[in-house]
Amino acid sequence: MYSGKNVVIGVTGGIAVYKVADIVSRLRKQCVNVNVIMTKSAQEFVQPLTFQALSQNYVVTDMFDEPKTWDVEHISMAQKADIFLIAPATANVIGKIAGGIADDMLTTTVLATKAPVFIAPAMNTNMYENPIVQKNIETLRSLGYLFIEPTSGRLACGDFGKGKMAEPEVIVRELLKLLSTGRDLEGKKVLVTAGPTREAIDPVRFITNHSSGKMGYAIAERAAARGAEVLLVSGPTNLPTPKGVRRLDIHTTNEMYRMVMENYEDADIIIKSAAVADYRPETVAENKIKKGDSDFAIQLTRNPDILKKLGEMKRVGQVLVGFAAETQDIIENAKGKVDRKNLDFIVANDLTKDGAGFKGDTNIVTIIDKSGNIQHYEKMDKRDLADIILDKAKTIYSKE
Repeated sequence: MYSGKNVVIGVTGGIAVYKVADIVSRLRKQCVNVNVIMTKSAQEFVQPLTFQALSQNYVVTDMFDEPKTWDVEHISMAQKADIFLIAPATANVIGKIAGGIADDMLTTTVLATKAPVFIAPAMNTNMYENPIVQKNIETLRSLGYLFIEPTSGRLACGDFGKGKMAEPEVIVRELLKLLSTGRDLEGKKVLVTAGPTREAIDPVRFITNHSSGKMGYAIAERAAARGAEVLLVSGPTNLPTPKGVRRLDIHTTNEMYRMVMENYEDADIIIKSAAVADYRPETVAENKIKKGDSDFAIQLTRNPDILKKLGEMKRVGQVLVGFAAETQDIIENAKGKVDRKNLDFIVANDLTKDGAGFKGDTNIVTIIDKSGNIQHYEKMDKRDLADIILDKAKTIYSKE
């Protein structure tokens, strides 16, 4: 149970307000203390009395209500929150928070809190896909706000498409996951590598791979949320830096090698999820290579094996985690890497499976540790997998 944990829920004006009553009820059954702030529009859908009865706390509805305590109310609520949830989150409130506007109790409290903020959007499909709304969402993501994606289906307006607020059980699961881990990695230093590397052929062409960096960024995000001091060494991606993460950008495998070697010694946990190029062109043309009438061959030379080098150099008590993206003989290839590279465990995924590997938001993996234990995991969100990886790394670190 979660006695002593506090969740503040900001309820805005959307038809999905009725789902929030279920969220409050589910949280209370887990002994979570819940405080609710309702906007004026939200009260047009559900009366404050509903949330007051479910939460067993008075509901804040206005900046200028008569105060129930001697605290400055929006500051008091902002400080007591372990998690802040906005559900349903309309395009209007997302835009106001992204713009730093604080014109009611909800937006004022959100801007004053240092707690993780989850946002569960709910709106018409066309509104959700509007470039302005998407830009506001990306702005908030880049600042560390956490989004619980809406689902697709029939909307209240009769349209079909993405915009339905996530179901209460999904939202509550996300909240409880964060409440249960808390800041269990506080005091730990975590080094994560992510994304692809690029090896130049000439000034306009390069060799690379399909890695988006999403897995490594999810690990960095979750490690930081759990209190770790996180250094992310990243190849080229389009992803925003997770909140609380220090990021160093590189392009080539050699650059990543140098950056990792400069920083690995202080790390307690090293998670090498980057998809680096094993080879690079032996020479890089000074000018663009022009197309000719005959075939063209590129001579490749080996890049340094960063993971193997880390395995040779890791100190006692340091945890080293590798990744293996394979298309055949998954288990045997991954087992070989654990042994050859002195890993504590490896995360192997089969790139031929739908929902696994590069670019997507999900993964399907098998984790193999140095004792030969094998654990298979079905398709899941990369953030959920990130917590599994961090849990295992923390357990190993604690035993060292």
